[in-house]
Amino acid sequence: MEKALPSSTKVVVIGGGVAGCSVAYHLAKFGWKDTVLLERDQLTSGTTWHAAGLVGQLGATATITKLRKYSLNLYKELEKKTELSTGLKQNGAITVASSKERLQELLRQATSAQLFDVNVEVLDKQKVKDLYPVINDQDILGGVYMPEDGQADPVGVTNVLAKAAKMEGVKIFEKSPVTKILVKNNRITGVETKEGKIDCEYVVLATGMWSRQIGEDIGVSVPLYPNEHFYIITEPMKDLPKDLPVLRDYNDCLYLKEDAGKMLVGIFEPGAKNAFKEKGIVPNDFSFGEFPDDFDHFEPYLEKSFKRLPMLETAGVRKFFSGPESFTPDTQYLLGETAEVNNLYTCCGFNSIGIASSGGAGRVTAEWMINGYMNEDLYSLDIKRFQKFHSSKKFIMNRVTETLGDLYDMHWPYKQHKTSRDQRLLPYHEELKKMGACFGQSGEYERPMWYALDDAKPDYKYSFNYQNWYPSVEYECKNTIENVGLFELSPFSKYEIKGEKAYEELQRLCTANIKDEIGKCTYTHMLNEGAGIETDLTVVCIDKNHFRIISSAAVRTHDKAHILKHLLSKVEFKDITDDLVCLGVFGPKSRELLSKICEDDLSNENFKFGYGKNITIKSINVWAQRLSYVGELGYELYVPIKDAKEIYNLITSIGKQFRLSHCGAHAMDTMRMESGFLHWGHDISPEENQYQAGLNFAISYKKPFDFIGKKALEKIKSNKIDRRFTMFILKENKPGFPLLHHEEPIYVDNKIIGKTTSGNYSFNYNKNMSFGYINTELTNDELKDKKIYIEIEKQKYLAEVLFKPLKQSNYKSI
Repeated sequence: MEKALPSSTKVVVIGGGVAGCSVAYHLAKFGWKDTVLLERDQLTSGTTWHAAGLVGQLGATATITKLRKYSLNLYKELEKKTELSTGLKQNGAITVASSKERLQELLRQATSAQLFDVNVEVLDKQKVKDLYPVINDQDILGGVYMPEDGQADPVGVTNVLAKAAKMEGVKIFEKSPVTKILVKNNRITGVETKEGKIDCEYVVLATGMWSRQIGEDIGVSVPLYPNEHFYIITEPMKDLPKDLPVLRDYNDCLYLKEDAGKMLVGIFEPGAKNAFKEKGIVPNDFSFGEFPDDFDHFEPYLEKSFKRLPMLETAGVRKFFSGPESFTPDTQYLLGETAEVNNLYTCCGFNSIGIASSGGAGRVTAEWMINGYMNEDLYSLDIKRFQKFHSSKKFIMNRVTETLGDLYDMHWPYKQHKTSRDQRLLPYHEELKKMGACFGQSGEYERPMWYALDDAKPDYKYSFNYQNWYPSVEYECKNTIENVGLFELSPFSKYEIKGEKAYEELQRLCTANIKDEIGKCTYTHMLNEGAGIETDLTVVCIDKNHFRIISSAAVRTHDKAHILKHLLSKVEFKDITDDLVCLGVFGPKSRELLSKICEDDLSNENFKFGYGKNITIKSINVWAQRLSYVGELGYELYVPIKDAKEIYNLITSIGKQFRLSHCGAHAMDTMRMESGFLHWGHDISPEENQYQAGLNFAISYKKPFDFIGKKALEKIKSNKIDRRFTMFILKENKPGFPLLHHEEPIYVDNKIIGKTTSGNYSFNYNKNMSFGYINTELTNDELKDKKIYIEIEKQKYLAEVLFKPLKQSNYKSI
């Protein structure tokens, strides 16, 4: 390794585990040769050294699968380049299912894996036994086999990446802890070490389980925390077949890996144990460390391993291991630039699958840094999907006891976490509860997802088919189009920009021509320099030099960070999300209802669609906007938090005259699809541009402002669109059979031409709906004559293209 630290460099990567070495390698490979990696102790000394070394491609999401496939190919490539061994053995991997639901999940994952040409074979019970002859297959229904998967030596993989990085020009220093990250004006300026200061432009936190507390020291939220992770290694077993595939048994929380005649048995169990729980701090000098044995915790799963692999019962135990692995609130990685400090990037939070993931994660981190943006849909991995509260010890230490088990638990559609709930309750939370609300966590808020009918229990009963909340959503959707529905929209992200330059800044940030007419609402997008869609929002002119921005609940940190990073002029910016509740009153009787409780003229002539104004309800000033995400006449009411309960009670009381129903997020999601409305994070992301998404109506080239991404967008405009948003319905129209969700392949004849992004069942139209993108030169008319399929759980279902949304409404003009 290098001896003398430089005084300056472009990038400092902190952390010499597999992730840090991958980032450093990719940065140098892509051209940023002036990169330094600092490791506080020795390479791999944090958590990398004790990883089980599983290299599996199949992930819970298509994004994860894509990055894992890249990792596998990278390790094979770099073995040749460096002439070092990763210890890679591609002896395959089998995941078995002992329940119908688990088999459905595996089939869904295998289906989406086809989008990236990952080789996955579906196994029946006999094929499982053929590939793994020592297994007890009595309760097994089937499984999936990934013949190119296998295992690697974590230290070997890291050393290969480190050598490849040095061959590209990276300088690596061991025994060089960073004592302080230097920040000025919310931007990285350098790092301090015991040997002196290094000036730099960028820092990457590849610091694993230390990342949360390192971030906390400089006011940066990094939501992860380590748990104890357990496995045993047996003595050599003479009857153990060589080169067995890796075996995963999710229902029993087990993974089993044969290695040199011994067996490693590991677990991802519910009710995990926090590491370093007493102080909630990872010691800086914790290197190559282990925890005391906790056989009582491990024993129930060891018993399960005996059931699955009976020969283990007589095997001796050579090593009982317990060591720390960090986990995030949702078992997804933490990548990208932090919201609080420009040019500070994270590449951590791998939830014990860092060996399989770090190759791909290092690549996208390097590309993100070099370009300043990503034109891939990586929001599910972006650190800015979280808010500040997610990294508090109270929240994260409790949540990760659940998320460790989530790795092998069922990945149900619409699944809600049970831990760290009730972070923020609405002023009328108890009233919503009495109405039968089943709550989901939306950002920091508890938000109604649906309302139980007829005194039923408002709990999810998870399924890959019919959803137990369908009757509620059917009632909520139908009542909204017949009468009036009350939707809870308070978690919407809400920001205000004020000042003489506010209008000019918004014109530069947004693609649409923002109106500075008081009350006018403008639907628009903000782009990155590559024309990828970074935000999907509404801008409202509240007053002279005073604008409000509204976007979805899940993107609060992300959108705020994008805006603040790109503001050039001095304006006043404020996040007012928690200052106002927002109630959506939607449906043909919404005007009549609101006219009963306010004295303002709400007629179409005096309150047109796409406008907002102050109205008075019981002497309370309420900002009302005539907008509707459900395709009906309706109003969004923004109410000061102190008056929220009073206004809510008044609306619900008077609403009885108009058959008002409480409606949840599932009903809104269903109705927005009926109306053809897209949702950022599903149907649009930085991976799409407005022409592909069919949203070019929100572009103004004529306005006298050059907006971010305009040059790239003009180039796209001049070329033929190679990928386009399309709506589908299935010929099969039974609720939940099949369940359309997202990431399902779309076929023309027998060729995959795209993937789905959203799915729902429309009770208003009795149709299975799906949105997605297709890569084809076929026109819509030509598609009419083709056989189109959407594949779900390895079965193809005949679909047809929708050329117009199911719902055709005149709500804008009535």
